[in-house]
Amino acid sequence: MNNLKEEISRTSYPGRGIIIGMSSDGKSVVTAYFIMGRSENSRNRVFVEDGEGIRTQAHDPARLEDPSLIIYAPVRVFGNNTIVTNGDQTDTVYDLMKAGKTFEEALFTREFEPDAPNYTPRISGIITLEDGSFTYKLSILKSANGNPECCERFFYTYDKPFAGKGHFIHTYQQDGNPLPSFCGEPVGLNISGDIDEFAAACWESLDDDNKVSLFVRYIDIETGKTESRIINKNQ
Repeated sequence: MNNLKEEISRTSYPGRGIIIGMSSDGKSVVTAYFIMGRSENSRNRVFVEDGEGIRTQAHDPARLEDPSLIIYAPVRVFGNNTIVTNGDQTDTVYDLMKAGKTFEEALFTREFEPDAPNYTPRISGIITLEDGSFTYKLSILKSANGNPECCERFFYTYDKPFAGKGHFIHTYQQDGNPLPSFCGEPVGLNISGDIDEFAAACWESLDDDNKVSLFVRYIDIETGKTESRIINKNQ
């Protein structure tokens, strides 16, 4: 398990990232989702609450260029499931699970983003609470080392979470041109502190020039009650 601050700050541009795990006191599911941006269009965003989840919107609508890959709902809730993704596949997972399909089946209908030459991976996570416990899954859909002829799909299931432990997956391995996709398994992280301490640790670890927004949620494992924080660089 790695130090959270060290891992997040390992590169100046991890892109978009998902963290899921358990609080150090063993009482809460912890999840975080952040977005970063290098272009003016990507940086011109904020997170806003949307029902039980959140969505992105333009900070300055007059400066919005192409909304297709930057405006979406990163977090939605379906029953006892919390879905977290970096794109409109949130809606795909929500709609197909509502129709009786699984998280994996839903993501087999999608692939990486069509933003050549980066072919940004689609990263997704799902938390399922049941009978005073929880499980979680993470997924990444990415091109084959930058070759769009093949979509590689990876799924990771964590059925016995440990207190103070979690996993982190992000879109890019490091900064670059084109941006290299994340590779390897989700990174194990130590998780500590209450929601405000955890949110501050995540936000402070992101590169100041590139960070855009952060969402953090703690979910009480016994009751399902949620507590959330949103931090936007554009206030």
